[in-house]
Amino acid sequence: MADTDIKRIARLTAILVQLQAGRMVTATALAARFGISVRTIYRDIRTLEQAGVPILTEEGKGYYLMEGYRLPPVMFTEEQANALIVAGQLVLRNSDASLVEHYLAATDKIKAVLRYPEKEKAHLLTERTTYTENETRLRTSNILSLLQKALTNYYLTRIDYVNAQNETTQRLIEPFAVVSTTNNWLLIAWCHRRNEFRYFRVDRILKVQVLAEKFEAHNMTLQQFFDKHP
Repeated sequence: MADTDIKRIARLTAILVQLQAGRMVTATALAARFGISVRTIYRDIRTLEQAGVPILTEEGKGYYLMEGYRLPPVMFTEEQANALIVAGQLVLRNSDASLVEHYLAATDKIKAVLRYPEKEKAHLLTERTTYTENETRLRTSNILSLLQKALTNYYLTRIDYVNAQNETTQRLIEPFAVVSTTNNWLLIAWCHRRNEFRYFRVDRILKVQVLAEKFEAHNMTLQQFFDKHP
């Protein structure tokens, strides 16, 4: 097999992985990523379609995979698996129990798809990589994953919140972003009670109810928010 064929197969696989991530991607962005022409990307997309991959096109926006289509498990290299395991040890230092729980479940799934030699090495690295402070680190919250789901799906959320004066109020909020601090997480959300964006310490949220009703997405990046609300 010629070197150009090998490179093209690798590129087609990378395009599939990109589409599998669930984000719509344009031909221009793919061309820039792989350093090739947009015309070549068009040919690659046609090749994948001819191979039976259900790629859908939204005019003027890009490509995405048909909902429900799943690729076979991705094979990680030893270096990629090791990087994820080390990242997992960093997550263990996090103050939110739900984030730790879901990340550890994800790393178990990653280990499950590794080939046997890499799997043995991954288990060894897990045993030999640790942070002493992890064992005594207190978990100050257990709801970050729930708030993340509300944020990414634009669900209105009702919370019971206790402030620094130990006063509890119920708030209807539109989750916008989560920010990590030294000891805790902060939720940035539009508060219907105050009619403005507010910061909520996640460890002071006593109860979360994610509603079925959606809110209109706030059309700005996190950096734009910080620029507007210094």
